[in-house]
Amino acid sequence: MRESNSTRSAGRSSARRARARTNRRRRLRRTVLGLACAAGGAGVAVALLRANPPADESGAQAALRPAPPSSAPAQPSASPSAEPTPDPSRASRSDVPRSGPGTFTAAKVSAGRHGIGPVRRYRVEVEDGSGLDADQAAREVDAILADRRGWIRDDRYGFQLTAQGTVDFTVRIATPQTTDRLCEVTTPELVGETNCSAGHTVVVNLKRWQQGSPQFDGPVSEYRALIINHEVGHEMGRGHETCPAPGKPAPAMMQQLKGLMGCKANAWPHNRNGTYLSGPAVP
Repeated sequence: MRESNSTRSAGRSSARRARARTNRRRRLRRTVLGLACAAGGAGVAVALLRANPPADESGAQAALRPAPPSSAPAQPSASPSAEPTPDPSRASRSDVPRSGPGTFTAAKVSAGRHGIGPVRRYRVEVEDGSGLDADQAAREVDAILADRRGWIRDDRYGFQLTAQGTVDFTVRIATPQTTDRLCEVTTPELVGETNCSAGHTVVVNLKRWQQGSPQFDGPVSEYRALIINHEVGHEMGRGHETCPAPGKPAPAMMQQLKGLMGCKANAWPHNRNGTYLSGPAVP
């Protein structure tokens, strides 16, 4: 039986529609792959197309739609560095007054004699407005001079803190500006930074007492011991010494504020065994 014209026409229309759908799918595949390659995700796009071939443009757009973000929290690429723990005994620069009235308050505490040598009586004074308690400062100085690593390890020396009567020397803790005046500091790099022994007065710079020194590797309490041992050493007539050798303890009579020259920071004239930690004399 011959096919009618209408049947043949319907068959051709059906074939054209099938070819059009096939061509459209091919174009969509090329479009998806081209866009995915540009985004660096061709492998993902091919997998998606194989699993779910798009039937039209809306299907292609769905394949290209980004996946929703994961609910898992992002992990840091590296752990943050831990902040160094500050030394609570170190006062900040803003806590140390630059200057004061130049008047002093004497401690009211006394202590027993330390050492078997001829006793040197002393008192402790702090500048008004410095924020220090004179009695507390006196107790700290007394503990330093009573330490067996200090000068009393030498039988020629003895000390006694007193609040009354005549004294052999005075320990004064003063603001940087007052210290410069009492010590007659003129060297630019030492202005506001140094301590001294002037006459029979040991002058301790409040800044150094509160903050220590960047050259000294240790707590502020140890640097306070270095200040007292060094300046009281001058009061007893001892001169400067320098580093004996790299890696050795710096002598207490070394100007450690100016640098250690390879020595290790040290606050005491003697070690725990009683050996004097000496260095070559500085002319």
